[in-house]
Amino acid sequence: MESLLSIEAVLAQGQESPGARPLIPGQATEGRGGGQAGRVEERDLTFDGFRYTCRIVHQDSPLTEPVLVLGGSSQDRNSWVRHEKWLSPLGQVITVDLPGYGTADFLPATYGVDFLAAALRHLLTELGVERVNLVAACYGGSLALRFAQNCPGMVARLMLVGMTTRIPPDYAAAMKRWSVMIDRGETEIIARELADHFMSPPGTGRVRKHAAVSRLVYQQIAGQDPEQLRKSAEHNTRLMRHDWYRPGPVPAVPSLVVTGEHDTLCTPAMGREVAAELPEARFLTITETDHLAPVERIADFADLVARFCTDRPLDGLAYCSEPETYGTAVAPR
Repeated sequence: MESLLSIEAVLAQGQESPGARPLIPGQATEGRGGGQAGRVEERDLTFDGFRYTCRIVHQDSPLTEPVLVLGGSSQDRNSWVRHEKWLSPLGQVITVDLPGYGTADFLPATYGVDFLAAALRHLLTELGVERVNLVAACYGGSLALRFAQNCPGMVARLMLVGMTTRIPPDYAAAMKRWSVMIDRGETEIIARELADHFMSPPGTGRVRKHAAVSRLVYQQIAGQDPEQLRKSAEHNTRLMRHDWYRPGPVPAVPSLVVTGEHDTLCTPAMGREVAAELPEARFLTITETDHLAPVERIADFADLVARFCTDRPLDGLAYCSEPETYGTAVAPR
C-alpha cells in the first residue's frame, strides 16, 4: 500500500482540474468524487511455474469491454487504485503484477516480452475475459503492443501512453550503469537519476505537481527492499537482452497514442512515430505534463481513457491537444 499512500500525499498538494467534465453520461463531475468502485477481488495465478497476482474491480453493468491497465516498470497493480473510481463505472478494471514485477515471483531475464505477453493471455483466459480495452504506459506499452501482435482477437481498443519504438540511447547507457550500482547498493544515486529521466528538466515547461511527483519517484526507488532491487536489476537486463519493439502486424482496432506535452523521455515526436506504425491511430498530448502524465493529471487522464473506451469525441478537450491521425493505412501527411 506504500505506493497508494504516496500518491494520495501527492494529490493532497493540489486539486483536480476545476474544468473537468463528467466521465460518462450521468456520472458526477470529476472534481466531486467520481463514480463508486465496485467489488474488489485479488487473485493469485500461476503461469509456467511463476506465481503472479491480479487486482479486479468488478462492474455488474458494464458500458464497454473490461479495461486492462499495464503500468511502467516502477509501477504495480496498486499504482492505479486512485484511477479506479473514475474507470470502474465503465466496466471491469484489471491491473496485474506479472512475473518479475510487484509482489509476483522473480522472473529471470532469459524470459522476455513474448513470455509476458503469453502470461497476459493466460490471465485473461483464467478470468474468462475474451476482449479488453488495453491501456498501457511506458514499459507496459511495449508489452501491450506485443500482446496485440500475438493475440489480435483479444484487443478491442489500444491506448499507449509514453511509448516509443526505441529505448533512448542515454537511458540504455544508464541501465547498464544502474545494474552495477544496484550490486553496490547505490540506490539513492539511481533513484535521483531515474527521477531526472522521468521528469522533464526545469525550464522545459509547466508540469503539474512536478516537484511532488519527482519526490514520489525518488522515494519509491530509494526505498526498495533487496527483493525489489533484485527485480529492478533483472528488469534492466531484460530490456537490454530482448526486443523492446518488434515491427509486425497490429490489429486494426481503435488506437490512441498519448504523451505528456513536455515528456523528454518518450517525446511527442516518438509518440507520433508509434502512431505511424499502427494501422490507424490518433495521437495527442496531455498539457502541463511530462512522462508521468497519468499521475500528474489523474482525473483528466481517467477522463481521456473513459472517452476513448466508450468511443466518445476527443476533440475540444481543455486538458489536451487536438487529435492528429497517423498510421500505415492513412494517406501520407
